[in-house]
Amino acid sequence: MDNQTRIEIEAEVFRRLQKHLMEDRPDAQNIDMMNLAGFCRNCLSRWYQEAANARGIAMDKAEGREAFYGMPFEEYKARHQTDATPEAQAAFNATHSKD
Repeated sequence: MDNQTRIEIEAEVFRRLQKHLMEDRPDAQNIDMMNLAGFCRNCLSRWYQEAANARGIAMDKAEGREAFYGMPFEEYKARHQTDATPEAQAAFNATHSKD
């Protein structure tokens, strides 16, 4: 496989992951993703921002989140985010307190 084809496939996989998280499974809460997988939508939006910044494209945290979420983060939270259960919050604190 040539490098350009690999890049195009990786980009398509990223877009499919983004669609899955944003459209197919908005019910999967970020805190549960963090507790299970160690990353969530916010991590993906930060990685997006960091990749843009590394290429000289000015993008702040809010812009990175909007680029990934497809809407302002506050709008996404209002539509889909629920309060974390005490158990989920405790699990998060136990494993991610230094993050």
